[in-house]
Amino acid sequence: GDGQNLFTKDVTVIEGEVATISCQVNKSDDSVIQLLNPNRQTIYFRDFRRKVFFQSLSINLNILESNISRCSFFPPRNLMIDIQKDTAVEGEEIEVNCTAMASKPATTIRWFKGNKELKGKSEVEEWSDMYTVTSQLMLKVHKEDDGVPVICQVEHPAVTGNLQTQRYLEVQYKPQVHIQMTYPVQGLTREGDAFELTCEAIGKPQPVMVTWVRVDDEMPQHAVLSGPNLFINNLNKTDNGTYRCEASNIVGKAHSDYMLYVYDPPTTIPPPTTTTTTTTTTTIILTIITGTLYIPIPFLIPTDSRAGEEGAIRAVDHAVIGGVVAVVVFAMLCLLIILGRYFARHKGTYFTHEAKGADDAADADTAIINAEGGQNNSEEKKEYFI
Repeated sequence: GDGQNLFTKDVTVIEGEVATISCQVNKSDDSVIQLLNPNRQTIYFRDFRRKVFFQSLSINLNILESNISRCSFFPPRNLMIDIQKDTAVEGEEIEVNCTAMASKPATTIRWFKGNKELKGKSEVEEWSDMYTVTSQLMLKVHKEDDGVPVICQVEHPAVTGNLQTQRYLEVQYKPQVHIQMTYPVQGLTREGDAFELTCEAIGKPQPVMVTWVRVDDEMPQHAVLSGPNLFINNLNKTDNGTYRCEASNIVGKAHSDYMLYVYDPPTTIPPPTTTTTTTTTTTIILTIITGTLYIPIPFLIPTDSRAGEEGAIRAVDHAVIGGVVAVVVFAMLCLLIILGRYFARHKGTYFTHEAKGADDAADADTAIINAEGGQNNSEEKKEYFI
């Protein structure tokens, strides 16, 4: 009632320790007196005393006199966070505010963006022994901040754990463009091959316009454009150049370039899968004047069975080889003929004479003269050597 004087003082303790709260009432009458906690729950009524819990703080009530009045301290009632703009654009600076109302003593406010702590600027306003704290954070946003929470967290003696509130950032940014070659798979572009590029564009909002252009030249007439895909069939050297993919949204435009160089087709012929080789042995029979001479001349004539253009190329090679072999054989035949004629002209000859009926001759001359038939009847024997 009127005229009562209440005396108390603030008590600060470390979390988990015992706090002793004292209340003194002077000039007290016999009115009903209560001791309440910050949630307006009665922890003392009349002369009943008990041990209570302020969340994780253990409160030991020490009554100096039998007359008790209300003694209390208060955590913040409301914690609110406010962002200047619901949607921000990449590179823009926005203002974020956090307010903790009706606390005693004043609340400390801390800021976090994801797991990173940021520094804000706080102001304290006192009203009827209560304190309202407002903290301001200026934040420059980037595309990486899209979807990241901004957290306002309070620290107060009457609060255990983390009392916090948060808002998620929404950041718009221009497209990011990336070109990928989907064909040929090996990555080497040659004349006659097919060629395909795919353009990937990511942004917020998602790009709705993705276009292909050829830098400093017109797009080839045989090129096919289908949304983010560029397809060119049967490449040739005239397709060389720089191809650009462009994408745009309400924030801005972006592009990426791909330089195409068409290489020559392969010039080497791949090895055959199967090859059949036939070996032919030829025996040439040569007759020279008085006798027969056998000269075996073996030689190889390879034959290759193959289909298509490669078979035609091999056929030309075989014709050349066959001609060379024929010339060699003809030269050998001519040489043999010449040798045969040479040996025929230089054959060996000798004569033998037998005198019949000259056994009684006195000397050799007489025996020859008396022989039957004389010289005219002698036989000539010839032998030939090669």
